[in-house]
Amino acid sequence: MLRVGIIGAGHFGAAHAQALRAVDGATLVAACRNDAEGLKAFTEEYGGKGYLDYRELLADPEVDAVVVALPHHLHTDVAIACAEAGKHIMIEKPLAPTVAECRRILAAADKAGVTLMPGHTMRFTLPFLAARRLIDSGEMGAMRYGSSRMIKLWMEGNRRDWHLDTATGGGMLFTAGIHALDRLLAFAGRRATHVSAVTATSFHQQKADDAALLLIRFGDDAAGQVASIGYANGAFISGDELVFDNGVLAVDFFKGVTFGKDLKWQPVEGSIEPDVAGQGLIRQWQGFAKAVATGEKPPVTGEDGMHVVACIEAAFKASRERREVAVEA
Repeated sequence: MLRVGIIGAGHFGAAHAQALRAVDGATLVAACRNDAEGLKAFTEEYGGKGYLDYRELLADPEVDAVVVALPHHLHTDVAIACAEAGKHIMIEKPLAPTVAECRRILAAADKAGVTLMPGHTMRFTLPFLAARRLIDSGEMGAMRYGSSRMIKLWMEGNRRDWHLDTATGGGMLFTAGIHALDRLLAFAGRRATHVSAVTATSFHQQKADDAALLLIRFGDDAAGQVASIGYANGAFISGDELVFDNGVLAVDFFKGVTFGKDLKWQPVEGSIEPDVAGQGLIRQWQGFAKAVATGEKPPVTGEDGMHVVACIEAAFKASRERREVAVEA
């Protein structure tokens, strides 16, 4: 049984606690939050011991693994401390706000011999998995073009001040648009090589971005685009259109997947379910627990998480300098 501690027992920490209830082979044993009242309410609802200091949680011998669900700028030091304490690490996306910090986390996990998995939850949703099965079958050939979108309300109820400032790793692209970017990278099945972008703050008074458009090259024979828009008023849009050598896919996270070939569309059975996000988080934990138990590579690697961050770093630089930028990692 994998015994889990949550560092950052807030809004999404609660989602992790809820998911763990449905995971065989993993259980919540501890949680950390920096206010006593909120911590008490969290542990009363989800169980486990409560800690106000994450270092005390890491010193608990009953904790085998930790999920880091903190503001982005706090990931690095805490993740390194987790590794040094010998705890396996699931870390909410982004892995860290910079490639340099990602490298430090990967090095610490490698040195300690612990499993590290970034929490790119949408890779575990049923629409994504159904699309990947078709892609992995090989019958469609290589992806040549892809378009992925995350267009949503930015000022949700869980929005915090740190989300609004670049100094704390905030912004729509790092917070939510990263999902669309990560999906495109995963569907492409190869590393991005170059990025050009327009990033802006269009809808809100804040220092960080709330809109970004990215054009991504995968070498010379494939490309993709990503829309990351945090509007002030609208309705949710999230999905992907992918063009392969021998067919096209439309991946809709509300309606499921459809496959296009010979000028006809065909729905893909078993590609949608109720509570898409919640079920994805359960599968994410199942994948992580299996990787820890077997010693195999996790379904999403630290290198995967670092590559997404590298693409975002390149996008911001490309926007500032108004040119295409090579992706660092």
